[in-house]
Amino acid sequence: MKILFELFVTLFKIGICTFGGGIAMLPILERELTEKRGWTTSEELMDWFAIGQSTPGIIAVNVATFVGHKKAGIAGACVSTFGMVCPSIIIITLIAVFVSNFADIEWVQKALTGINVAVAAILTNAVYNFSRKAVKNILGFLLLVISFVLIFYFKVSTIYIILGSALLGVLLAAFRGDFSKGGQDND
Repeated sequence: MKILFELFVTLFKIGICTFGGGIAMLPILERELTEKRGWTTSEELMDWFAIGQSTPGIIAVNVATFVGHKKAGIAGACVSTFGMVCPSIIIITLIAVFVSNFADIEWVQKALTGINVAVAAILTNAVYNFSRKAVKNILGFLLLVISFVLIFYFKVSTIYIILGSALLGVLLAAFRGDFSKGGQDND
């Protein structure tokens, strides 16, 4: 019961800070879940983040579900997911009940403009840190550059980039003979 309470409280606190969502959440998740609590490793978090990014739903919620499942099984996954989404549910409900035309309020517009600037800085930092951890060799760097060019300049859907990268990874592992080594990691 104690771990379920810890999961809920920790992910509730993280859920309060979901401005920017997606990759902007990565530094917060890493600090709280890896560095502070030791509930996961950076590598696991990156893997869960990648899976969470390529599956339906909010990335941070998907990652919270994985963390909860690792710590306390299905009950942990449910409690963690609820902890992550609960602040948003509360805030959206309060806005819907008490404030009509919320987006038209001048101070709200100014606050959101400031938040957008902060989120841009957080995203830049998160992308930099994420790429430092994810790109481990020249092939990874080339894949990063090619993916960026295909997405940004040629407007290729990210799903094709993800599928192509996964296929390339499987082909390279097969070529190196990694599958015949019993799944051992040779990095």
